[in-house]
Amino acid sequence: MPKGMASATTFSLLFLFFIFCSFGQLSFAFTTQEYSEALEKSILFFEGQRSGKLPSNQRQTWRGDSALSDGSSYHVDLVGGYYDAGDNVKFGLPMAFTTTLLAWSVIEFGSSMENQIENARAAIRWSTDYLLKAATTTTDTLYVQVGDPNLDHKCWERPEDMDTPRNVYKVSAQNPGSDVAAETAAALAASSIVFKDSDPSYSSKLLQAAIQVFNFADRYRGSYSDSLNSVVCPFYCSYSGYHDELLWGASWIYKASGMSSYMQFIRSNGHTLGADDDVYSFSWDDKRAGTKILLSKEFLEKNSEEFQLYKSHADNYICSLMPGIPGFQAQYTPGGLLYKGSESNLQYVTTTAFLLLTYAKYLNLNGGVVTCGSSKVTEQNIITLAKTQVDYILGNNPAKMSYMVDFGERYPKHIHHRGSSVPSIHAQSQRISCNDGFQYLHSGSPNPNVLVGAIVGGPDSNDNFSDDRNNYQQSEPATYINAPFVGAVAFFSGKATS
Repeated sequence: MPKGMASATTFSLLFLFFIFCSFGQLSFAFTTQEYSEALEKSILFFEGQRSGKLPSNQRQTWRGDSALSDGSSYHVDLVGGYYDAGDNVKFGLPMAFTTTLLAWSVIEFGSSMENQIENARAAIRWSTDYLLKAATTTTDTLYVQVGDPNLDHKCWERPEDMDTPRNVYKVSAQNPGSDVAAETAAALAASSIVFKDSDPSYSSKLLQAAIQVFNFADRYRGSYSDSLNSVVCPFYCSYSGYHDELLWGASWIYKASGMSSYMQFIRSNGHTLGADDDVYSFSWDDKRAGTKILLSKEFLEKNSEEFQLYKSHADNYICSLMPGIPGFQAQYTPGGLLYKGSESNLQYVTTTAFLLLTYAKYLNLNGGVVTCGSSKVTEQNIITLAKTQVDYILGNNPAKMSYMVDFGERYPKHIHHRGSSVPSIHAQSQRISCNDGFQYLHSGSPNPNVLVGAIVGGPDSNDNFSDDRNNYQQSEPATYINAPFVGAVAFFSGKATS
């Protein structure tokens, strides 16, 4: 028997035992048709988050036009984009990350999206159209936010009635924001790959903007949290700093352009920007794990020795998630859900599932395996773990509840979301003011407007979930929860699974 075969076989058996026996109450499987339904709805969700003038083919029809004068008092057009979650603020850092992950989902798994590929592209374009304006309107300036979150959160009103201040916030040479700027560069570059064949001129425009905003991020270094303080903190504080985004942004521009200068940037700056760090979560704040997975493809596909470092750290990330082997350090609930924190935990689950499946795809390029001490983890082991996470979200869990709105028989009905919980402007055209809306926040009735496809924050460390609008930690959806799930569920919609 070849060296290492015994340990690999032993691990496979132990792993399958852990997954299917330790979480023994999980018993049913989804069909490819059900995964396809989840894919369709996970993309449809983004239409409920749209800001601006809605198109004639809008499918979340309870929504209306909103924030049509965003930026006008600052003499800039910032209409469009997405509200991040259950409020009415357009936050640049999570919006850009959402866009990067939607684009990466299409890049890796678009071939499995079939009749949903156009909807996926439309979801990306709704954001990139906005990001282009934010990034290119004013030289050495990136507009990063519309709306004062402190005042917005004191109101409970649908976006169509919004009368809170639509303050515009920006980063500049004097007040830098390398984190949000480099993430915006990543979003534009990744999206340029998505549109390369279907709309080459738009793709080129996106790439040129990505290069421009990345150069700005690199030239004027600093964190947007320091520049904007209480406007972005504690909401989307850049806790990890900006180094991770600089390496992430350069990686995406290199992927999109093939320009040797970005390869040289990665080579020269990687060690100071986090290439040597092992980080075990991937989120709108911290991009290091995602960068390791992304750049590992260069080693797996082209055997580029300088990228072996990223493959090694990508392996460490995978090992950290695999129960019972060297390097394991993740926490799982009794029902088998990856657990990172009490607030919006499913954001970490969806990013993890996406990275697992993407890395499995990359390993398949050359029959690679993950080395965890004396154990070997195969592509199939990785896919199996990702499937448990996707299936848990869709309802294969102790509560037998889907955490995607309008998927399955049981799903959250009282989500923490202003537009969904306040009567639609089409049903009640009379304005509902800032304070009058709170009756709907505190109401025990289900939300009148179904935000189809929204994935909420999810259950606690013991698999308990409170379907309570006031419990925003568990019941609030967000664009960056859904974005990586689009790719993960697309993978399974294109596979016969059991």
